[in-house]
Amino acid sequence: MSKSDEARLREQRLAQKLRENLKRRKAQVRARAQSDARAPGEPAKPTGDQKD
Repeated sequence: MSKSDEARLREQRLAQKLRENLKRRKAQVRARAQSDARAPGEPAKPTGDQKD
């Protein structure tokens, strides 16, 4: 396999991982929005994903 083939395959793998990550993050945002809409008086639960 040539270096250009390896680079192309790497780019494809990275692109796929980015798409999966974006889908997962969008699903998390939707879930948080739904839980906020159901219980507006309760504080949101921390998920551990955020870094302060």
